[in-house]
Amino acid sequence: MLKQLLAVQLQEKDLSLVRKVVGRIRVLAAGNSDEALHLMEQHASIDMVLIDIEHSYLQSFQLLHTLVYRFQQEPLRIFVLGEQQLLQQKKKVFDLDIVTILNKPLQETQLREVLERVNVKQDSDLEQQNLEEQAHLFNSIFYQAPIGISISHRVDLGVEPGKERFYVNPMYEKITGRSMEEVLRIGWTAITHPDDLPGELEYFKRLKRGELEHYSLEKRFIRPDGSLVWVEMTVAPLQSRDSRLFAHICLIKDISKRKEAESMLAESERSKSALLSHLPGMAYRCRFDAHWSMLYVSAGCEALTGYSPDQLINNRDISYNDIIVISYRQKIINECKWAIHENKPFVLEYEILTAQGKRKWVWEMGQAAFTDDSNIEALEGIILDITDRKQMEQNLAYRDAHDLWTGLYNRRYLEQLLRQDIKARKHAKRALISINLGTLNAKSIAYGYQYSQDIMKKVAEGLSILCNDLAVLSITHEYRFVFYLRSYNEKQNLLMLCKKIESILEYIISLERIPYGLGVLEINDSIQENIDQLLRNILVASQRSIVLYDGEAEICLFDESMETEIQREANLTAILSRIVSGKNHDCLFLQYQPIIDMQTGRICGFEALARVKCKNMQVIPPLQFIPIAEKTKLIIPLGDIIIRQAFQFLKQLEEHHVMDCTVSINISAIQLIKEGFAEHLIRLMHSMDVNPSCVCLELTESIFASNFQEINKVLKTLRAKGVKISVDDFGTGFSSLSRERELYVDELKIDKSFIDKLLFLSDDQAITGDIISMAHKLGHSVVTEGIEYQRQLDYLKRNNCDRAQGFLFSKPLDASDALALVARKDILHLFENLVK
Repeated sequence: MLKQLLAVQLQEKDLSLVRKVVGRIRVLAAGNSDEALHLMEQHASIDMVLIDIEHSYLQSFQLLHTLVYRFQQEPLRIFVLGEQQLLQQKKKVFDLDIVTILNKPLQETQLREVLERVNVKQDSDLEQQNLEEQAHLFNSIFYQAPIGISISHRVDLGVEPGKERFYVNPMYEKITGRSMEEVLRIGWTAITHPDDLPGELEYFKRLKRGELEHYSLEKRFIRPDGSLVWVEMTVAPLQSRDSRLFAHICLIKDISKRKEAESMLAESERSKSALLSHLPGMAYRCRFDAHWSMLYVSAGCEALTGYSPDQLINNRDISYNDIIVISYRQKIINECKWAIHENKPFVLEYEILTAQGKRKWVWEMGQAAFTDDSNIEALEGIILDITDRKQMEQNLAYRDAHDLWTGLYNRRYLEQLLRQDIKARKHAKRALISINLGTLNAKSIAYGYQYSQDIMKKVAEGLSILCNDLAVLSITHEYRFVFYLRSYNEKQNLLMLCKKIESILEYIISLERIPYGLGVLEINDSIQENIDQLLRNILVASQRSIVLYDGEAEICLFDESMETEIQREANLTAILSRIVSGKNHDCLFLQYQPIIDMQTGRICGFEALARVKCKNMQVIPPLQFIPIAEKTKLIIPLGDIIIRQAFQFLKQLEEHHVMDCTVSINISAIQLIKEGFAEHLIRLMHSMDVNPSCVCLELTESIFASNFQEINKVLKTLRAKGVKISVDDFGTGFSSLSRERELYVDELKIDKSFIDKLLFLSDDQAITGDIISMAHKLGHSVVTEGIEYQRQLDYLKRNNCDRAQGFLFSKPLDASDALALVARKDILHLFENLVK
């Protein structure tokens, strides 16, 4: 409908007619073009202009042109009132759609018809505009919607489902992965998952029959690559003018991610359900109150506590707090409160009492669940049975601190106890008493391992009666017990305890005739921090008791002299270690003592004697450092160094044209029985170009007491290569003369103790001559050592001794002096005169 009409330059009678015809339409009047334009600017709602062009011809046409070109985008209708002839001249302008021509004189009927046509045309234009806007809005929704849309129309009700004609939007194509043309060609039933199709077809048929207003379901589409996409689909009918036709709209939304999340959640729930059903304990939700009132417990509750879930929930028969062993209740409350205050999970271990009266260890982990206003809503967690683990821990703890055979504490526990008392800084007197049954080792070789173990168990049971909180008995080493006195008053208390120990031991092992030693160590502030040193010192004291008193059970108190001996041994070990490592190789050197042929008086060999020189230039003899080297197994690398130096001396003798002289090298049993010793020595002689016949190995007689077969086999290998073998210190150790002939040896070296006795024994009393005679009968030559006096030498000559050495001829010499000696004619003549 027209809203406002502008009358320009109309005569009064025409203006009155216009107002009469238009009725309620507002009419504005302008006397000229300027006023008309001014009103047009002021009143935007003017949608019709009536111009009388005859009043002012030129101005009217200018106004008309202005209105046409300025307001052509506006919904404006222009009426031109004038004579027919004049209007025909300007037809070109008036042919515009927005211009309507009215002939003068203005008639009411004509005006009404024109206005009616204008209103009809305006309504038609408005309707068209609305349709266009609706079409634009529909297209925007259809093509830009974030969901898939398909619309079918004009479909015969008899058409098979899936063969309908329809349109789909881009999102539908994106979700299904197929173009509209492809969907139209194969039909929507072909891209629906076979498992989902029967149900959807049933829904669709019912929808077509009018049984359903709409339906919604979740289904799967099959994409071209074979993958599946889950969609949430809603289908509704569309009204059609023709009842024989069916139209519908289908909306789909991709819910694949939601389905995946649901699947994962379902799997999670399934796993949780399976976990809870197989949990060796129970999951719970309870109130944070004094009773731990249960709101939920899993099925494992009954196996754990002996009570069913119903009995515990809301404390129907018993509260969970009543199940907890009383001694743990307050501790649990305190730890839970602390964890909740710190906003942390709580982890607890405690004991419960089951319905059957059995105590069980449980492990609990839980945390508080809070409401939106930060109040505690409940506690949630799990409780597991850890009884087996606790028993295992206790068993391991027992094994860690005890000797399994005797049940006594072990060294580890004793060390922990000593550290504990040191840390406590107790001022009480403390002491260690060691019972050394090391001699049992030899008995176990003779009677078997079980024999010694049974003795140890009997001793442990006997000594255990002396144990209390202040007297702790432990096994610290094999065949060694230690009493730790954590407090005593006087030294007399120590001695009284030692007497009780002696009494028990005498009763248990007197018939077995097992020697033992008792060592006592009073712990003082100067050494208490070094626990390893404490245990070493008490071991030394007990060992010294056996050595000093020959196993007669005399008490040996550890004192400064023993400590000095231990320190000396440690220093020697350090020196030997540096020599072996090559740092102080010059500290080890050899001296050579000549061996004289008793028939000719000539030097026929040298004995290589090892010496160690300290930083203070003090020379340490072999009797001091060799036992330590053997004890620490350093004798093997040290022995290798000694052999190489002796071979170098042999080469120097050759350079001085001394070709028939031997060098005797002392060899330890540890070296000899080391695997590959013989082969190594042979390779070394070959690499240094040493004549094996000039090498003599000296072995102490005692090493044949054990490993006889093994050692003799090595000697056989070496003798086959030409190496000479000598038995040193003969007559003091191995005394089985019946096996002497079996030894692969060349000579016997009579011990110095026999030679010393020749100074005060007559020929009839001395047995040295008998030893020489026996050795000759066994096929061995004889060497004597330690000859210092002519009387000793004369006796040996009378009894046909083969070779001799001693200070009477020469003390041990450095290599340079020994080489000089063999070159001196006067000395050689002196030796010849001595043996004549």
